[in-house]
Amino acid sequence: MWSLFWLRAATVLYSLGLLQTLLTLFKRGGRLFEPARTAFAIGAILHFVSLVEHGFAASSLYESLSLSACFLAVTYLLIANWYHFPSLSFIAFPIVFLLAALAATETPTAGWADAGVRNVWLVAHVILVSCGYVAIVVTAAAAIAYLLQERHLKKKETGGLFRNLPPLGTLDNLTSQAMTAGFVLITLGFFTAWAWAFIESGSRWLSEAKVHISLLTWLFYLLVMYLRVVAGWRGRRAAFLAVYLLGFSVLTWVSHSGLRSLLER
Repeated sequence: MWSLFWLRAATVLYSLGLLQTLLTLFKRGGRLFEPARTAFAIGAILHFVSLVEHGFAASSLYESLSLSACFLAVTYLLIANWYHFPSLSFIAFPIVFLLAALAATETPTAGWADAGVRNVWLVAHVILVSCGYVAIVVTAAAAIAYLLQERHLKKKETGGLFRNLPPLGTLDNLTSQAMTAGFVLITLGFFTAWAWAFIESGSRWLSEAKVHISLLTWLFYLLVMYLRVVAGWRGRRAAFLAVYLLGFSVLTWVSHSGLRSLLER
């Protein structure tokens, strides 16, 4: 019991790291970095206490996720302390929070106390994800336009449809802004879905293939944002990433095509 308590307490502290990552996308995460890293370190300590009380067991998926999260948290803290690599937090904070949050769902809750709250929560998730997909479509459209415009300019062709396209710089900025908005919306939608599914069906949802596809898509999106924001990828490389992201998103959308039926229950 106490092992689960410490794990969930650590997960709450890890969540400040996710918040800091999201604020970084809007260039507002600087002031929160030190508090978030301190909370992350305290969370790692509580997480380690949880593992000690649980005997460092790894006989189930949830126990393995918990061990992995703690190992990654400690690894990040050591690397950040030794090599002064703060940009690594952009990847470490969200992934550690994700693993810890999934590990903390092993024990089901009592369920929904109010069916109205259940439906409102689900509708909020659908709206967030739908808006996120719209942003991803805009991102991919701007990226494709960038690639077409770039190719046309290299051939020194100025006539036809391409003369009406915005400049490359404008298309690149649109790609960046839409990609950022999409990531924030998809992330919020993803974690609202996690909380809803945990209350709705306990831990059964984690074994579903559509959940695995969603996890893979979100992790790829996180990688894309890291390459774009931290590594500074722009232009052609970033445009191709946006197109690949659309492919992942379409696959995720198709796998969740039956989501609407839940509202009819």
